[in-house]
Amino acid sequence: MCTTLSAVAATCLITVPAEARPFSPDPCALARTAAHHSEGVATWNSAYPRPTRALDAVMVFLSFPDSQPLTTPAELAADHFPATTGFFRRASYGRFTLRPHPLRHWVPMPRPSTAYAIRRDWSPGHRSAYLRDALAAADPHVDFRRYGVVYFVADPDAPGVDSDATKVVNLDTPLRADGTDIRRVVTVFENHPPDRLVLAHETGHVFDLPDLYRRPVDADGDWDTHVGDWDLMGSQFGLAPDLFGWHKWKLGWLEPRQVACVRGTGPVRLTLEPLGAGPGVPVAGAAGAPSFGLGRGTKLAVVRTGADTALAFEARGPVGDDAAACRAGVLVYRVRGGTESGAGPVRVIDAHPGTEACGRDSVYPPLADAPVGLGESFTVPGDGVRVEVQGRTPSGAWTVSITPGAGAPGRG
Repeated sequence: MCTTLSAVAATCLITVPAEARPFSPDPCALARTAAHHSEGVATWNSAYPRPTRALDAVMVFLSFPDSQPLTTPAELAADHFPATTGFFRRASYGRFTLRPHPLRHWVPMPRPSTAYAIRRDWSPGHRSAYLRDALAAADPHVDFRRYGVVYFVADPDAPGVDSDATKVVNLDTPLRADGTDIRRVVTVFENHPPDRLVLAHETGHVFDLPDLYRRPVDADGDWDTHVGDWDLMGSQFGLAPDLFGWHKWKLGWLEPRQVACVRGTGPVRLTLEPLGAGPGVPVAGAAGAPSFGLGRGTKLAVVRTGADTALAFEARGPVGDDAAACRAGVLVYRVRGGTESGAGPVRVIDAHPGTEACGRDSVYPPLADAPVGLGESFTVPGDGVRVEVQGRTPSGAWTVSITPGAGAPGRG
């Protein structure tokens, strides 16, 4: 076993041949690589369940002989549901439902909590022992054939439980129960109440999404320099934790026509819907009145920049899971398909590098104002790709121009 772990008129600016193909995004789809949780989207890794349908998840609550639980399974289940289901329902535009099935009683473990040496960087031996004991204890109470996701939730008040140890365990050799292979388990060691959206983050790993935070060598370093508030897989505490459009593409939540592959050298004009807007979700339009007409237009624009790299552009603002977003505009980020989970496979590009925002609330204020705002233009350093945010439509969508071969870097 191993842990793997404004509304202004916009004119068409096309001056030389260029292409935007929302119905054929394949040329911009990075190939999936051998990197753990690769950001390649050309194919799906069949070792993971793809969340394009309803999935049932079992929650098993584990007690230990060295501690009398101070909470009930129902209280711990309520820490995570329905919030986790709601997050994914909004993020997937209703395409995915996570259905929890929590046990109503504690399942006793055979050994004290301290016997498993639970911590963030868990030894393989102790981790294996914990999983074997947990599965054996739970098997009489659970038919594992019924579930696509397994959560083992430890008594948060047991002396050996470390709240920093919550993670997904991927198994080289699957566990076996009820005639079915169990290839990954979410081990939950959270306090009561837990970190916000922590279970949604860990469940993202079950669907092959990588960690986007930076783990500093110095324990006092900043963890959020790569993506800041802008994706749950970077921080569950973020002000705008909706999953990147790239991740929604990967997971099958965006239709091919909702992804525009921008090619050529001249400007391409696009209309980007707010990423969080789905059917029935109100979005403030150009005049400030709510509009409910968005949800199935273009959500993501992509410029391929190399064999294994791409730039992504999406409209973000206080909509859906991003209701607390600090700033609105077009967010730009770089994706690397061959970069391992935790090593920076996605990095947000700051269109306002000299400023920051929402200092008391943001997990990383320098990136809280990263989006290109209304009436602004920005050229991506090192790539020369230029984006202009030209206006807002009455429905609340953003009109933008993207020029793949714009030239020198800078912001206008």
